[in-house]
Amino acid sequence: MQTKVFNIKLEEEFTKISLEIFKHQFTNNKIYRSFCDLLYKHPSSVKTIEEIPFLPIEFFKTKEVLSSKDNVQEIFTSSGTTGSVTSKHLVTDVSWYEKSYLNGFKHFYKNIEDYTILALLPNYLERKGSSLIYMVADLIEKSGKKESGFYLDDFYTLAETLDYLEQKGQKTLLIGVSFALLDLVEEYGFSLKNTIIMETGGMKGRRKEIIRKELHSILQKGFGVSEIHSEYGMTELLSQGYSRGNGIFECPPWMKVFARDTEDPLTILPKEKVGGINVIDLANYNSCSFIATQDLGKVYKNETFEIIGRFDNSDLRGCNLMVY
Repeated sequence: MQTKVFNIKLEEEFTKISLEIFKHQFTNNKIYRSFCDLLYKHPSSVKTIEEIPFLPIEFFKTKEVLSSKDNVQEIFTSSGTTGSVTSKHLVTDVSWYEKSYLNGFKHFYKNIEDYTILALLPNYLERKGSSLIYMVADLIEKSGKKESGFYLDDFYTLAETLDYLEQKGQKTLLIGVSFALLDLVEEYGFSLKNTIIMETGGMKGRRKEIIRKELHSILQKGFGVSEIHSEYGMTELLSQGYSRGNGIFECPPWMKVFARDTEDPLTILPKEKVGGINVIDLANYNSCSFIATQDLGKVYKNETFEIIGRFDNSDLRGCNLMVY
């Protein structure tokens, strides 16, 4: 199945494999099966991907969401605030994740070996179980460049490295959490021509939250670049969407995004309507590929999407049949 998923080229292939995986997870995932049963949804009656039930993402906080009986190889955990319940994604075959992010990087950015990868992810490095750190550490290794690496709080060395790579004309990717990138450009100014700046979102309680447009404007000026790239990923997904500017995200061929009605969460909205974000991530073969997230967004006619906010707890309703 892995080979089929990562070689999807056509819409019909995506649909066919999604329905196969739905049947597999309905049969092998006790939590998902119970959820589908509550909604009276059975593979025999589901003919389109829009009809597949999307499991509320909160299940990953309280249940073991598994479609495999194999031993768990990795447990990815969300950061969460102090005292909050964190999500746990139990991964029985980590090669699904590795193939997803490596193929995804190649799909959007071509060969990893062409880049130096610099990472400014202090809050993620300070805890265990981050899927983002797992991915970036492997990208750093796969890049094969001696300057590639993590920079915790050493802004001076990072700034020197960026300037050195710029002078060499080396293609570089700097991936960082929003607050750390802002801290960096407050101390140093850049004029980068060969570097992609990619923010992974979130102030993580270190700074006041600001809208994406303002964040990107500050970073564009500080780094001297015309666009800020973004990564859309989360603990509960093994695939990532990427934005190469303006906060408009694209999915790799094995991932698809829908907007659901906020008042009737079993209804998929037409394109360009704001709603809750549902994700099909076929790399989640051994957990659940059909996830209703807590993000609010809009899906465009060309299948790109935009994230415009999040539900607060009072907005979560309708799909929470078994969460607690």
